[in-house]
Amino acid sequence: MTRYLKYLPTIFMTCCAIAAVSFKYWDYITNPWTRNGQVMSYVIQVTPRVTGPIINLPIKDNQLVKAGDLLFEIDPSTFIASLDQAQANYDQTLDDLVALEKQVEAAKASVAQFQSSITEAESKLEATHSQLIEAKTKFQRNRVLVAQGTISKQHFDDLKMQYEVASANKNQSRAALLMAKSAFLQSQANLAQAQANLGASGVKNARLRAAKALVEQAQLKLKFTHVLASVDSYVTNLSLQLGSQAVANQPALALVDANNFWVYAYFRETLVGNMRAGDSALVTLMGYPNTPISGKVNSLGRGIAQADGSTGYNLLPNVNPTFEWIRLAQRIPVRIQLDKLPEGVELRIGTTASVLVMTAK
Repeated sequence: MTRYLKYLPTIFMTCCAIAAVSFKYWDYITNPWTRNGQVMSYVIQVTPRVTGPIINLPIKDNQLVKAGDLLFEIDPSTFIASLDQAQANYDQTLDDLVALEKQVEAAKASVAQFQSSITEAESKLEATHSQLIEAKTKFQRNRVLVAQGTISKQHFDDLKMQYEVASANKNQSRAALLMAKSAFLQSQANLAQAQANLGASGVKNARLRAAKALVEQAQLKLKFTHVLASVDSYVTNLSLQLGSQAVANQPALALVDANNFWVYAYFRETLVGNMRAGDSALVTLMGYPNTPISGKVNSLGRGIAQADGSTGYNLLPNVNPTFEWIRLAQRIPVRIQLDKLPEGVELRIGTTASVLVMTAK
């Protein structure tokens, strides 16, 4: 028994080593760690809305700018002229609409006038019809009397003439009524045309809204000559110069959002199974190795791109060679939201970070 006592220290040290290794392995499994992390932020591509030469460039490369600060100014001369022209067109439209309103009023008065003419012609036709009936009655009654010699031939001729005149007057009155109705219909058509030319009244008028839209569009283009920072950010890789041509809808410079940094940690797929959003994390930047930053898991990636099967040369699929006895774990991006930064630490996109996620509860 005594001869085995000399092996006790070795056995004890071996057990301690095994325990330490087991503990570190358990800790690694329950609190996974990776050196494959990168600092990220939103990159805002500043794209001008109008084209023109830059006449004011108050910023410098890598400068911090606040939301609303002027980044650069485009020559506004052309857009001022366009605004003046649009305003003049708007004023002319207002004058045209006033004239068209007068035309509508005149057309309404004409309709009312011809309506009165129809009423007058109808009254006159009714009067001539009554006169014709009376003259016709006298003429027919005296036709017998003249044959009997009761009245003179001259008197009968006068009655006949009165009948013919009354008939002609009625025909003339009927024609006048038809002309009045025709003129009334024409006046109604003129009124409809005048109302169509005028359009809707007030702010609903199409021509007025179109002219107003042109003014607003010109005002917007003039406003777009001042390109402003949308968020607090850092100017990055500035290559603009005074006199450079800014082109509409083409990025002119980039801004790095100063208030939305995070870290993407790329863990092996075998380590993300126990991770959950909200797990505590500890981030160490390569540039600040002695200043750890606390954070939390914001989200876990739901997919990564696969090289196998993608289209390659001659539209053939890419297939990478594999070793059947080795299976390489894929890397899953895990987004880490950082807490308050320690004093003196500055974040930059693309810098390297090590990340420890504490999943043990």
